[in-house]
Amino acid sequence: MVKCILESVNVNLVATKGRTQRYYDSNPEAAKRKAEYDKKFQKKRDQVRKRVEANKYNRNNPNSVVGDGMDASHQSDGSIRLEKQKNNRARGGSQKR
Repeated sequence: MVKCILESVNVNLVATKGRTQRYYDSNPEAAKRKAEYDKKFQKKRDQVRKRVEANKYNRNNPNSVVGDGMDASHQSDGSIRLEKQKNNRARGGSQKR
């Protein structure tokens, strides 16, 4: 009985791939170009600073727990707050289409 419960939990955790991931899976050259671009982009001073700031906020915030499904989100006014990962990472993605 325990095995059945664990299997059903694992099935629920498996997410389907989105349109972008399916594209990069079927176009390895495009995936390689994107990986190179992302590598350069993440090295930029502003991006490093932004990432360090978010990591520091997560580390020092008592409400931030590993695995809680929350991100440190940079707001338009320059502040940082906790926000659901789904909302923070989806912003500007498929919503722009």
